[in-house]
Amino acid sequence: MTLTDQKAAARKAAFARRKEAFATAGPGQSAHLSEILAGYRGVPLAGYMPIRTEISPLPAMAEAAAYGPVGVPVIQAEATPLEFSRWDPDSTLKDGPFGAKVPEVDDYFDPEIVIVPLVAFDLLGGRLGYGGGFYDRTLERLRARRATLAIGFAFEAQQAEGLPLEETDQPLDMIVTERRIIEFSKA
Repeated sequence: MTLTDQKAAARKAAFARRKEAFATAGPGQSAHLSEILAGYRGVPLAGYMPIRTEISPLPAMAEAAAYGPVGVPVIQAEATPLEFSRWDPDSTLKDGPFGAKVPEVDDYFDPEIVIVPLVAFDLLGGRLGYGGGFYDRTLERLRARRATLAIGFAFEAQQAEGLPLEETDQPLDMIVTERRIIEFSKA
């Protein structure tokens, strides 16, 4: 089985687990994310506008926006890094690529914290995304400029073992789920 086939199979299984977790999720899913972000008040950060069955970081992003800049990803073109446009809970949004909403007015900045959506994660900081490489390119670019904290946000059910990862896959610094916070050492 090729790496591409392995990734496709891992994504299919993870999407099924995520769909079930989304359907049965209760309130307060972003409480642990809010707890983490409270320790970084005022630090420029980027979240995401949830699509389909993604866990929603919006309550935590709204809290953070009261203290400093918060952005959301805007896809510029295929195979390029993301740009992050300033967002707040009252932002006027428009449809962006892949069904995610983006701010109507572009106001780009570089975040120092990136809340990363994902399909699956492992307990080593590995992340399986949708396959476009947008977050890997983006984290590589941001980390080349300055320390950038990458926080994977997911349902607990999205944890997997033996993810088919590549050298270009950027590691996460922590995973936050609706149940716990997992920090990875930089050994």
